[in-house]
Amino acid sequence: MAYPLAQRILIVGAGELGTSMLEGLVQRSKHQPSPVSPPSITVLLRASTINSVDSNKVQANAYLHSLGASLAAGDIVQDTEEHLASIFQNYDTIIVCSGFGFPSGTQLRVTRAVLHAGVKRYFPWQWGIDYDIVGAGSAQDLFDEQLEVRKLLRAQDSVDWVVVSTGLFVSFIFVPEFGPVDLKARTLRALGSWDTRLSVTTPRDIGRVAAEIIYEPREIHRQVVFVAGDTVSYENVANLMTRRFGGQWTRELWDMQTLEQRLKANSDDGMVKYQNVFGAGKGVAWDMAATVNKQRGMEMQTVEGYLREMKDLD
Repeated sequence: MAYPLAQRILIVGAGELGTSMLEGLVQRSKHQPSPVSPPSITVLLRASTINSVDSNKVQANAYLHSLGASLAAGDIVQDTEEHLASIFQNYDTIIVCSGFGFPSGTQLRVTRAVLHAGVKRYFPWQWGIDYDIVGAGSAQDLFDEQLEVRKLLRAQDSVDWVVVSTGLFVSFIFVPEFGPVDLKARTLRALGSWDTRLSVTTPRDIGRVAAEIIYEPREIHRQVVFVAGDTVSYENVANLMTRRFGGQWTRELWDMQTLEQRLKANSDDGMVKYQNVFGAGKGVAWDMAATVNKQRGMEMQTVEGYLREMKDLD
């Protein structure tokens, strides 16, 4: 199955991932080997965002326009499935880049709307871990919805779909509430064990690889694929941090017993739920040889490369 470059693409959301997706699509379209019509790319935003007079939002919208994107109004949290389907039916490819922190049920509703609209191809909000391996009933209950989305997609054959598993955003390692690196406290932690691994990718690289798949799918259809800028253990991360920044660092091991106790004491804390999933180490890491980027010879930013670009610590 081939997809022309001149397709109608809708990116849902323009946060860090959505903007990187647009950049990746635009850059990839400039490197086609033969003259073709450029894609038509639209970004779906809330009407309040499109019409905002806030200087930051005005600037962000102007940047999207500068890349050649049109803006369309829609709200995947508030709009009905029927209304979303009426929007989606105007496009060939739907790429959902918005969903972190959204209410339960949002991604199922979006997926049902996509299927109802009968679009050609769908990239759902699954830019994360391998939910099939994590399985139902994990510490992070929101992941069960992601499994339900996969069930919907696998139960039909009218809409092509691709799930791109990217692991964590590299920057998430440095969120103090998550744990592995607390820059301010100069503390390095392992979740589960120091040997436990996780795969990570920058949003920019996610956009680059997704654009490659969108414009040149080859054999990638109706399946889960894997992407990673790096796959590292917590010990790797700690050693890279020490080498890059020097000085004294405290190292702490939060083993599974510790993580489970934290979850018992903070059962509604989403970040503690994430800690338990990543500490368990199931479905959160994959070998680089299995990634689309490695198989296609794409250079990606590693954790070490990311650290080189960070400012020195005070």
